Amino acid sequence: MPIPVTRPLLPPLAEFMPYLEKVWASGTLTNCGDMHRQLEKALADYLGVEHLALMANGTLALVTALQALRITGEVITTPYSFVATAHSLLWNGIKPVFVDVDPATFNLDPAKIEAAITPQTTAIMPVHCYGNPCDTAEIERIAETYNLRVIYDAAHAFGVEDTGGSVLRHGDLSVLSFHATKVFNTFEGGAIICPDARTYRRIGHLKNFGFVDETTVVAPGINGKMSEINAAFGLLQLRHIDQALARRAQIDRMYREQLAGLPGITCMPPRGDGARANHAYFPILVDADFAIGRDALYQHLREHGIHARRYFYPLISDFPMYRGLPSADPERLPVARSASLRILCLPIFPDLADAQVERICELVRLAGREPQAPAAAIPAEAAAPAVADVAAVAA
Repeated sequence: MPIPVTRPLLPPLAEFMPYLEKVWASGTLTNCGDMHRQLEKALADYLGVEHLALMANGTLALVTALQALRITGEVITTPYSFVATAHSLLWNGIKPVFVDVDPATFNLDPAKIEAAITPQTTAIMPVHCYGNPCDTAEIERIAETYNLRVIYDAAHAFGVEDTGGSVLRHGDLSVLSFHATKVFNTFEGGAIICPDARTYRRIGHLKNFGFVDETTVVAPGINGKMSEINAAFGLLQLRHIDQALARRAQIDRMYREQLAGLPGITCMPPRGDGARANHAYFPILVDADFAIGRDALYQHLREHGIHARRYFYPLISDFPMYRGLPSADPERLPVARSASLRILCLPIFPDLADAQVERICELVRLAGREPQAPAAAIPAEAAAPAVADVAAVAA
């Protein structure tokens, strides 16, 4: 069986049935029912935030967050992300202004932000890339100096903490994705972290067509509500998330141990501040002194059933709807472009077996030799561990 870059966390189906039975008994399938309310409260408690508004998906959450803060004009953002980051701006009639990224983290480089600010700039939209926190203190300083709003695309950052607590507390709003590819998923879903009850209520109106009551509409809202089925699955997921994060940490350590010292392969450095990571991705950089190029390694792995991904290649700024912008000029984005040409994300998910990790590392090592030798097959008995069987370790 091919090994994908990620696989959704799916607890035992039997555990989901009681949740479905409650939904069936209630007769409520959407419109912010009991499951929806329970999940909002449970997630806020788990993540250490006060107000959390569930959404149907992360992209609608970004679009709605921009609406909630009435953002217009230009927004400074990163070219090194999934396209939804910039698409949410276009959907709101906002002009993205791309700024280069930091060479150590691939997050938006604060040192480049101020030069990109114009009279039309109203906000900054950074991304906690791979779940590694941005330089929130410097971004906040710039935002305060120039009276700008900050919306964090925190799609990769579920459960991530810095030394002060949840990274979701930073900025005016933070947006999560609960897509099936994410660390925590509700099939499809997302959320907006709100700083106060007033903003939470406004987002509640915006995600439900602008309705306040049966006859009162206060904003041109959208249908962004999460269904009861998705919310029920999220409640089940929360019962398993700590074990899933622990297993991801184990896999991360295995990769680092087995790829250590391999010429031309750089594992992005682990976080050194002692805070909590979620190990959402395992990115490596394929440099010039590796025996073959990044794309050749990508193809080599695919030929052996390993579906690594080049997250993020191409850059957002290379796509047709963005490449005509002055800020999309490749000469303005040298660090992001270099990263996009060297990056490769290896598979990481809770059900990935130790033998599969070893197999992937063996294939990478073999690709770095000349000539390449065929790699051994994964032993049939190397079954992936169930999430419930994973021993708890520090995430």
